[in-house]
Amino acid sequence: MRRRDWLLSSAALPMAAQAMQSAPKNIVISSANGMLACERAIAVIQRGGDTLEAVVQGVTTVEDDPNDTSVGYGGLPNEEGVVELDACVMHGPTGRAGSVASVRNIKNVARLAKMVMENTDHVMLAGEGATRFAKAWGIPEINLLTEKARLAWMTWKQSLRDADNNNNWTDGLDAPEKKGTAMLREMFPHATDDDFEWARWMAKHPTTGTINCLALNTKGEMSGTTTTSGLAWKIPGRVGDSPIVGAGCFVDQEVGAAGSTGRGEENIRIAGAHTIVENMRHGMSPADACMDALKRIAKNYENDEKKLDRFDINFYALRKDGVHAGASLWNGRIRRDGYMASFEYAVNDGGGQSRKEKCVYLLERKKG
Repeated sequence: MRRRDWLLSSAALPMAAQAMQSAPKNIVISSANGMLACERAIAVIQRGGDTLEAVVQGVTTVEDDPNDTSVGYGGLPNEEGVVELDACVMHGPTGRAGSVASVRNIKNVARLAKMVMENTDHVMLAGEGATRFAKAWGIPEINLLTEKARLAWMTWKQSLRDADNNNNWTDGLDAPEKKGTAMLREMFPHATDDDFEWARWMAKHPTTGTINCLALNTKGEMSGTTTTSGLAWKIPGRVGDSPIVGAGCFVDQEVGAAGSTGRGEENIRIAGAHTIVENMRHGMSPADACMDALKRIAKNYENDEKKLDRFDINFYALRKDGVHAGASLWNGRIRRDGYMASFEYAVNDGGGQSRKEKCVYLLERKKG
């Protein structure tokens, strides 16, 4: 074989592998908190709706849920007690994207990111400008801080101490001597013992959760979105990976789509979603593509498991033929009850209720 022929045949290998894939199908995947989101999204697709509208409607169910403290209304606030939201969307059929970051007082930011994509020639709006844009389109402002989230924030505030064990937010030199819990019980008379236990846990283990949702239909059209309230107790204005196109979410429907949840700073450093899609473009399976991204993160810490044990990050990948995978840095996280909870992701292919599937993982975290 001539060298030129060999080069041409080698370059064609990834495309040949893609050609062997089966026909596309209706399917939606998301992070584990998206069971209902996947059901909502697949219903939109089955009615002939656009894949981007499907995923946005899907994640809206989570943004509206005050019990999900990592997304939308009820999300845990920044260090000043203000909820700030981030989101991005990407539409496979057009290759267009929209994004918003550090948004206050607007609940459904995935929808807002879609509005940026559809009604401007920009990709990202941030902070006060994003809020003004939302108000211009008639979206009402609301207080996103629920009493549950405020309890967690105040518990965290009271847990902070300087070298002399002082804290301006609790009893001290010139304040009545009360234990922190007693003061919190006065402030939150309707909170249960379990509420206080949960708040103490969250103060020590702040959430970094999010929801990523990816969709494919039988026409081969794909879209994705990621929406979050970000890292709890963050510095005001901190932006994670969720609104970053190519990190929190990326779609190329000629290949596939990917997204992430967990510690955004680590994902930004490797442009995770884009990296995974490019890996699939060059022939990797969704699972292998995600694992490669996780290995890049581990390499940034020289594979030091003590450092890596301080955070979690998950990736999700959906190939253009419907093959999918979820992958996590660790095999699971320790729950409040002391048990290990495996990392999973949600899937719905139109057969009824969503199901959860196990994530593949890079490292093994042992209980205790």
